[in-house]
Amino acid sequence: MRRSMAPALLAVALLAPMSNAQPPEWAGARTVSVELSNFRFTPATLTLQHGVVYRLRFSNAASGEHDFVAREFFAEANIAPEDRAKVRNGGVDVDGKETVDVRLMAGRPGTYKSHCSHFLHSSFGMTGTIVVR
Repeated sequence: MRRSMAPALLAVALLAPMSNAQPPEWAGARTVSVELSNFRFTPATLTLQHGVVYRLRFSNAASGEHDFVAREFFAEANIAPEDRAKVRNGGVDVDGKETVDVRLMAGRPGTYKSHCSHFLHSSFGMTGTIVVR
């Protein structure tokens, strides 16, 4: 019985240092700009790398309010502690002519949908895709 436990104990000992992962270096975030306007996101598709720290800069070119909702994407992302309050209900609100930055590390690879949740905005084409590789 002791002999069968040795490989398991060795595996735990080897993996233990990995659990002390350092927090992301938020200051070195790569900036990716997203313009919100009537009625589109530019670019419509964001391609991000898993494990890379980004500053998503949401700029609203319109005079009215817009938001960038991507519930699954934000749920999977590691968001900088100071920026977590900017993401509410899976989205970021951006007032007219304002800019909001959110620093995050993209979560698991996959394709995520985004949209503006304001009345009829997504119907008019305010939708997008986030691809995490």
